[in-house]
Parts: sequence; C-alpha cells; structure tokens
Amino acid sequence: MSAEPLPEIIAHHGNASEFPENTLEALESAVALGVRYVEFDVQLTADRVPVLFHDTDLARVANRPDHVSDIAWSDLADYPVGETERFGNRYANVRPPGLYQVATALSRWDGVTAFVEIKRSSIRKFGRETVLNRVLKELAPILDRCVLISFDLPCLKIARVMNRARIGWVLTSYDEASRAEATALQPEFLFANHEKLPADKSPLWRGPWDWAIYEVRDLRTAQRLRDRGARFVETMTVRGLMKAFEESRRQW
Repeated sequence: MSAEPLPEIIAHHGNASEFPENTLEALESAVALGVRYVEFDVQLTADRVPVLFHDTDLARVANRPDHVSDIAWSDLADYPVGETERFGNRYANVRPPGLYQVATALSRWDGVTAFVEIKRSSIRKFGRETVLNRVLKELAPILDRCVLISFDLPCLKIARVMNRARIGWVLTSYDEASRAEATALQPEFLFANHEKLPADKSPLWRGPWDWAIYEVRDLRTAQRLRDRGARFVETMTVRGLMKAFEESRRQW
C-alpha cells in the first residue's frame, strides 16, 4: 500500500522560522530545501517602489517606528530587518528586498511559483490601480510563475480586467457570503486560515479553485486538511513540516 499524497507546501514569507521573514535569505532557504511554492507580501514605499514587507511599520522587524509607505526606497533599502527579538544579531546585515530583486531571483529558480500578496495598507494609501500597475510591471518577465493574492476582493476583480495573471483570494471569513463571492470571482486559488474553518471536518467548498490553508505547523493538521480537500498548506516551519512529511512517507 502506498502513502496518501500529502499537500504541497507553500513557504510562508519564505523559510521564516529560520530567517527573517520576507527576505531574499528566507526565500532562498526555502527553495534550497526543495519547496516549489513560496509566498510573500508586497507594499509600496513612499516613492511607489514595490518592496517585500508584511507590517505597515518597521517596529517588529527593524526596531523603528517608521511606516513603509512614508519611506523612500533608497532609504528603506539600507535599513536592517533582522528581527532582533527572534534572532538577536545573527542577521544584522539583512536588508528588505525590492520586488524587482525577488523577480530576478525567481527567474533563476526553475519550477518555483510565487504567491504575491498585495497588502491592503498600500491599497488604502495609493489606490488599487496604482499598486497593481507597479507590481505587475516588476513581475512582467515572470508573471506566468506568479499568482496575485489579496484579502482585498475589489483589487482582485480589477486584476482580472487589467491582466491575465492568476489570482487567489484570501478569505477573512468562511461563510456562505464568501462562498458566493468566490463563485462569482472564479479565482484559481482560495486561501484560508485553518483556525477559521468549521470544526466539523466537512469538505472544503468545491469549485474551479485549489485550496491553500495557512498557519499550518504540524503533520496531523496537514493530513486533516488534505482529507478535506486542500491541495496546499502554507507554513513558516518549512524544514520541520518537510521532515515530518518525509518520515510519514517512509512509514508506508
């Protein structure tokens, strides 16, 4: 008897349990481990340069009060983002990458797909069309290997009209209203936090989409999500989950 197939792993912010999140170092580590799907966040700087960043400010990752959208790229590119609370001074020289730098790296990583999350903070500050135009311009050479994802449903609707890029909607709630919106949108992917799914283990909504469930940290949760219909699980603990997957396969 062969082992049941396990979900594909998406590296959330790269291998972010071992490296500062949303950095080239974290993404490169995930790819080196054998992951073929990565996810990262994109915001615009004050001069509208797309950069990898999750939080609206630099407090958590760089110990600074500044907001990303208030800083020019030429300045932000020099700020260390080594997450000293997690890593001490181990990554004191790590800097935030611009999206163009990551796009260049992706062009070298054969077979790797990137889920590019467009953050709502930049949408509120600069507008949907501006953010999409800036992001799509940087991704143009590798757009066939990217998926634009966002919590912001109108942004994804505009992306459908502007470009043929694949899209993924990140759900804020798993309910019938969201199901109706997803059915109308017909995205290639739906993302959801596993903690927001119903506890009754019912199958995930069927549709033209693949499910990607995030905040997954252990094999048992991944297996249960597979049984409910998830093709992907998204995790920061890339090495640990990959090891658990491999050990599970060897037991069969």
